[in-house]
Amino acid sequence: MQEPQIENNTNPTEVQPIEPNVFQRLLGDWRLKFGLIGSAVGLAVLGLFSFLFFWHHTLAEMGMRSWASSASATPIECMIQDTNNDGYVSCSAMLQGQVVPLECGSSLFNIGCRVNYGAAAAPQVRSQR
Repeated sequence: MQEPQIENNTNPTEVQPIEPNVFQRLLGDWRLKFGLIGSAVGLAVLGLFSFLFFWHHTLAEMGMRSWASSASATPIECMIQDTNNDGYVSCSAMLQGQVVPLECGSSLFNIGCRVNYGAAAAPQVRSQR
């Protein structure tokens, strides 16, 4: 016995291409890809620059807060950068109603502060009678 053969009498029809949707058209554009990659690289460079620019300030503030907590003082503020390249950033704290000028280290190996006696107010001297 022979198996019946099924004839495929379908006429070939034209296959209409499926139009890409909006997102596929946008992502297929090289200008958008270039813009997205360029923006990501630009943001990474900007972030790295900001991190490196504020690195000394961040370390100095850590040292100032540490010094202020051990001296029972109130931290005020630190400068953004080390202006004279001596490895210390100028900071200030309030101790017993007086502003104390500090020099705080701007390196991971030198976190801490020292009092800048050259800029500090002269201590009160009792007169002897």
